[in-house]
Amino acid sequence: MAAPPAGPGVAPPFAAPPTEGRSARLWFGIGAGALAVLLCCGGGGAAVVGLLVSNVEAVREQGRAVTDDYYQGLAERKYAKSYDVLCDDAQRRESRAEFERRVAAEPQIDSYRVGDVDPTTLTVPVSVTFNGGNRGDQQVTLATDGQTGAMEVCGVS
Repeated sequence: MAAPPAGPGVAPPFAAPPTEGRSARLWFGIGAGALAVLLCCGGGGAAVVGLLVSNVEAVREQGRAVTDDYYQGLAERKYAKSYDVLCDDAQRRESRAEFERRVAAEPQIDSYRVGDVDPTTLTVPVSVTFNGGNRGDQQVTLATDGQTGAMEVCGVS
């Protein structure tokens, strides 16, 4: 036969539930969770920074290339090449024939040096040497084509 249940006044086998190791397990769990969050967010943050850096480098590279194409066309007197890299707004303001007449009447470019693109303002400094040895500094303003995403020359000052 089974023993009758203990009655009032009987002491439990221990006074309080065991706490040995409970706080250590809690802190280990919190630390593991924090590490997982740090790895996930840190990896995502590194990816975002990587994308931003590569995007800035792409803007600089495309900006230099399109500016070089523009000035190369002017230096070689292949004005259609320069006109083709103008943004849509610039092409609306001036037809190909008007552009070719205007740049043919301006001092001819012997050489040029394209500076570094400023990715925040989308401008490029260009040092130009004209026929006869005169020199000048010009500032090219760039824009991104809304349809193709390519960089284009939108103005020279």
